[in-house]
Amino acid sequence: MTRTVAPWCSACERQYDTWVRRHATDILWQSGLGAGVAMVIALGLPLLGFEPVLATIGVLVGASTFFALRRWGNRRRRQQFIVGALPRAYLPSKS
Repeated sequence: MTRTVAPWCSACERQYDTWVRRHATDILWQSGLGAGVAMVIALGLPLLGFEPVLATIGVLVGASTFFALRRWGNRRRRQQFIVGALPRAYLPSKS
């Protein structure tokens, strides 16, 4: 089930952009975890006797981990902004 998000007004987007910059370090743990997953798989598979070509799967899994965490983090921050950063009058109406 996909949920469509209505676009925000330009003033709301500017406020969100200013607010989310306080959380710019989120990318550090997301990229670090993605790199860690890539290293464990890409370095661990050859050590366990698998073909080195299969180690490239580790890179893909690590990149996928990073992108999934980034998407999840962006959704979480946007939800935090909606709940706490704006006065109630600015909240979009549920249609």
